[in-house]
Amino acid sequence: MPAGLGPVPGAPATESAVPGAPARESPVPGTPAREGPVPGTPARESPGPGTPAREGHPTRRPLVGHVLSLALAVAALGLLCAACGSSSSQSSTLPAAALRHAASDGMVPGPLKAPGGPFMYDSAGRVVILHGVNAVYKHAPYELMDIPGKPFSFTATDASEIEKLGFNVVRLGILWEGLEPGTLGINSPQICTPGTPKRSGQFNEKVALAYLAQVKRVVDLLGSYGIYTLIDMHQDVYNQVFRGEGAPAWAVCTSGLAIHNLPGRWSNDYYEPAAQAAYHNFWYNDVVGNLQGAYDKVWATVASYFRDNQWVAGYDLFNEPSAGSIYKHLGDNTSFDHVLECFYTGRAHPGLDASTRKPLTCPKDDPEEGVIPTIQRADPNHLLFYEPDITTSGGIPNHIGPMPYPNLVLNFHDYCALRNPVTGATLDESLCKVLEKDPVVDRHSERERDTTAEQPGGPAWFMSEFGATNDLPDLERITAFADEYLLGWSYWSWKYYDDPTGSTAEALIASNGKPKPKVKILSQAYAEAIAGTPLSMRDDPLSGVFGLRYRSKPSVSAPTVVYLPPLPSSERYCDSVSGATVVHSTYSNRVLLESTGSSRVVTFSAHPQKASKACTA
Repeated sequence: MPAGLGPVPGAPATESAVPGAPARESPVPGTPAREGPVPGTPARESPGPGTPAREGHPTRRPLVGHVLSLALAVAALGLLCAACGSSSSQSSTLPAAALRHAASDGMVPGPLKAPGGPFMYDSAGRVVILHGVNAVYKHAPYELMDIPGKPFSFTATDASEIEKLGFNVVRLGILWEGLEPGTLGINSPQICTPGTPKRSGQFNEKVALAYLAQVKRVVDLLGSYGIYTLIDMHQDVYNQVFRGEGAPAWAVCTSGLAIHNLPGRWSNDYYEPAAQAAYHNFWYNDVVGNLQGAYDKVWATVASYFRDNQWVAGYDLFNEPSAGSIYKHLGDNTSFDHVLECFYTGRAHPGLDASTRKPLTCPKDDPEEGVIPTIQRADPNHLLFYEPDITTSGGIPNHIGPMPYPNLVLNFHDYCALRNPVTGATLDESLCKVLEKDPVVDRHSERERDTTAEQPGGPAWFMSEFGATNDLPDLERITAFADEYLLGWSYWSWKYYDDPTGSTAEALIASNGKPKPKVKILSQAYAEAIAGTPLSMRDDPLSGVFGLRYRSKPSVSAPTVVYLPPLPSSERYCDSVSGATVVHSTYSNRVLLESTGSSRVVTFSAHPQKASKACTA
């Protein structure tokens, strides 16, 4: 859900001081927007695609036959295995030989790791930068399925188009209501009576596994195209009775308050007293139904199911956490952030206060083991993407402190609070320039602050939502911020999917199946995998000029992989490089950079030029 369309307080009008890009050595200024070849190095002709560009959509070189055959074979295997539900882990259908091929031909092999510092790494030791889209279906059956012709369809057509646009991750929504629908209704005494948490009695393993079998079909389909899945437990305003989605009806406990939807847009229900009571009873876990315990158990089931899947990037633990207290005291979210941190860690091993660095005192009814250790016990392989509270997307500081666990990713959203509530278009561009940069600057400093023994240098980071608009200058601005900070992202949203908390403006793909003009901003050049330490990266999606600088790492033998958007047949790329050799991959519009065995700064740039003209140094 685009948080900026909800009642999120705005950030201060004055811009924070912006630190340098988060490089491991002295920051190198980003490549100028219209930079040409690097002086002193020979220009090379990058072959452009041979097919003409469709209007509003980049052209694409066809996949080489053996890669396409592999993709189709893997997709077929995924379809055959989808019905095989069991409580054991479900590994990726991509064979080891295919992963070895992928590593050398552009695709990024998994699983990803976050040992400490801002970056995620693949199994070859390369820094991975993710660019992608969100895909969430918020109505029954509460998941996207590889079944053509349905409102909730996500098929090979989607996966192929996502790959063609250069995206390497999909933030794929799952809903608690779909995994554990239960049999009880709202405010059931068996669940909502105040008291010591016990068990809900609503979990049905057969239902959960049938749901996950459909999720796996989509995950494996995406994997067959070399695309990672970030599995996102999505919710907005807790439950559909509050005009949102997420929790099952049996988990809605309003402390006796009647439900009265507030006038106006759905997001006004964040202020609705019954909705705030439902959130409170979840965060404090103070009813006999043990709401957090049930939620954690569902997550453990998901994690166990996907623990060996090579194409799962990780798990997004709770979308846009919200509570009544952050709206009653706008801008003061410290208390709730402490409660949220306890939800993540549990009482047994609480995290630290971000300011005092002292252990938190968690609500007395919270589980001993929170959602993070619960998932890591079921699946020690994948990354855990934890979110700060919903107000931080509008410039409010995040007060979640260091947590004593490995493989964490600080995962945040970025929406200007001064937006049209329907279209998402900015209402004050000059102020939104500040309000949209503040979350990036703040998360950068907070990430460094939260260093632990498990993650020296702090957790990795990722911007999992932004956009939800056709406002091209806004999208260009935020993606430029991300480049400046070497930050990965996923745009909201791939399609509209009749989003009850959004609008048709959010979709990248229109209802006629064609990309909207914003594809020219979002389908941009970037380095997917970097064989060393990134120093700077900048793409000008309007001119097509791209620049990359990194320090090579001799211990990494796999190449750096750069995606360059396809060009019309009348154009080609001219590229130049120093410190490495350019190899044009057979795998759809990727350029591979192979460096020598010594550590050195590698500089690569590329720009489009008419095919009738020669590239010049």
